[in-house]
Amino acid sequence: MDEKRQLELKRTANNIRLGIIEGVYNAACGHPGGSLSIADVLAYLYFEEMRINPEQPDMEHRDRFVLSKGHTAPALYATLAERGFFPMEEMRTLRRTDSRLQGHPDMKALPGVDMSTGSLGLGFSAACGMALAGKVKGKDYRVYTVIGDGESEEGQVWEAAMFAAHYKLDNLVCIIDLNGLQIDGPITEVMNPTPHDKKLEAFGWEVISIDGHDFDEIEAAFRRAREVKGKPTAIIAHTVKGKGVSYMENACEWHGQAPKEDLYRVAVSDLSAIGESLR
Repeated sequence: MDEKRQLELKRTANNIRLGIIEGVYNAACGHPGGSLSIADVLAYLYFEEMRINPEQPDMEHRDRFVLSKGHTAPALYATLAERGFFPMEEMRTLRRTDSRLQGHPDMKALPGVDMSTGSLGLGFSAACGMALAGKVKGKDYRVYTVIGDGESEEGQVWEAAMFAAHYKLDNLVCIIDLNGLQIDGPITEVMNPTPHDKKLEAFGWEVISIDGHDFDEIEAAFRRAREVKGKPTAIIAHTVKGKGVSYMENACEWHGQAPKEDLYRVAVSDLSAIGESLR
């Protein structure tokens, strides 16, 4: 990837992170940690990889995206806003009763949301169904889904993984956000789901491991995924929970709480400094 495009994507990801913080702060609740960790992957998906059109959010031949770890909806919302599906100012309405931006994505409320998610593991299964439907109908769209590493402790995730491999869903890409932390602590201490790579390979998946904050590696992974035939692809993205906000990085206590005003200002300052460095 050339330096100019990489710089643009870094700016986009930083804007997404600012939107996440704005949303959870104004809601006084939400899930910032795991939202911040996937901002780079979402920036690449929505601004480089996926065939989508904000002016035609339901076009039949669009690529589909399912945020299986639905509690990190602030990341999806901020990405959709940055991409032009709705104004970024609407992030301030996050979780209000009259808002389209609820705690988990609602496909009936917000353009650009392809599947309502919340119960962990459900979104991954839905993505598999979308991919199979595309195969059966002879459509050329691709399906992308992001699951959490804590979410991968769910049995339904592995049922879906078996399903996808059995039906040779090479139009499906699953991104695992491997930030190593869930609400109760390190994933390896709560209910160790690793090693993801060997398990998925045993199920029949193509597996690619990357630094989930490195756009060169992100680009290479998605390009390789497009070349895979006869089986689904998993991209294991090694990320930092709370990426970009000094006190949130690698801190599981920021899995599911919003900063109060003083720490909100620190977060905005941190991200604004990053933005200035990218000018």
